[in-house]
Amino acid sequence: MRLKPFTRAGWAIGGLALGLGLVGAAIAQPAPAAAPTPPPAYGQPSENEFVIHDFHFRSGESLPELRIHYTTLGTPARDASGRITNAVLVLHGTGGSGHQFLRAQFAGELFGPGQLLDDSRYFIILPDDIGHGKSSKPSDGMHMRFPRYDYADMVTAEHQLVAEHLGVTRLRLIMGTSMGCMHAFMWGEMYPQGMDAMMPLACTPDPITGRNRLWRRMVIDVIEHDPAWNGGDYTSEPLEGLRGAEDVLIIAGSAPHQMLKTLTSQAEVDKYLKHNMDLDLGGPGADPTDLLDANDLIYQVDSSRDYDPSPNLEAIEAPLIWINSADDFINPPELPIADQEAPRLKHGRFVLLPIGPNTHGHGTHTWAVAWKGYLYELLEKTGPL
Repeated sequence: MRLKPFTRAGWAIGGLALGLGLVGAAIAQPAPAAAPTPPPAYGQPSENEFVIHDFHFRSGESLPELRIHYTTLGTPARDASGRITNAVLVLHGTGGSGHQFLRAQFAGELFGPGQLLDDSRYFIILPDDIGHGKSSKPSDGMHMRFPRYDYADMVTAEHQLVAEHLGVTRLRLIMGTSMGCMHAFMWGEMYPQGMDAMMPLACTPDPITGRNRLWRRMVIDVIEHDPAWNGGDYTSEPLEGLRGAEDVLIIAGSAPHQMLKTLTSQAEVDKYLKHNMDLDLGGPGADPTDLLDANDLIYQVDSSRDYDPSPNLEAIEAPLIWINSADDFINPPELPIADQEAPRLKHGRFVLLPIGPNTHGHGTHTWAVAWKGYLYELLEKTGPL
């Protein structure tokens, strides 16, 4: 899920980084307008595009040109044979983009001098997946005639970016949040020799069913039942449908313990709800380039429909630490999935973070302070830091 500044229940949900970046963003108040913005401690990000020609989707559809936007930090390091040895791939959640990882709670904890993924030592790759960010998506003009992509299509495009365009044959580390977490499991199975280490954050390696499928279906349903949606050929956004979708996304990405501390009155609740609606639907303070689009959202939520790495978990060769948090609405700890699947990971283990001051519901995946100790353990175990 993607995380909005200040409050958004980020849906970087497996995306719903669902910008759900969904999710579980901390509910902080905006800084005073006069407060200066400190420069980031890491280097200047570089934004680029990779065009894949004649891309074929698993649906049987194709595009003559598929645009994949990506951001990088740092510089490739090569061994004596010319192989890049320091590449780190970080994958976002539903509704998010690679740019979300430049926020302080992630980049500020990991990418600066002396930090675990110091960009003076690592080459960090932050792609925007198909249908997200500045990559090709339905809202570019095709609307509901855009190819019906799924997670396998997205992982294939990620791999082409990394291996064919950037020339990385083996990643030092692959990390993924929510949807990106699920993509990381798929990478481990599809390209078992493609990485030294894996850290999937906030997902499970099994089909999306039950309540997790239900809320996604609800998001799609409320949009499609808005008459203004018009089968996807709207001239202005179907705002009533999007309001209903946003309601579901806020709950899916909620962090009850954080909300209890910050939404302490009816007035604060009303302010929080209005702020989130304004940010995503075009109210005061909204960024015109970061508004929800109904067709994009339908595709993003639907793309998980056939996800299921569970039959092939034994194929994963890379050491991994898989982390969820106990206050995650989308991946609730009471379900037995981790107990069943974690023992099948030959070189991996599962960690459930207890609810605490550093957990933020599903969105804990982008608050590195909550889990970076485990990242240190993984990097130390799998190679030089």
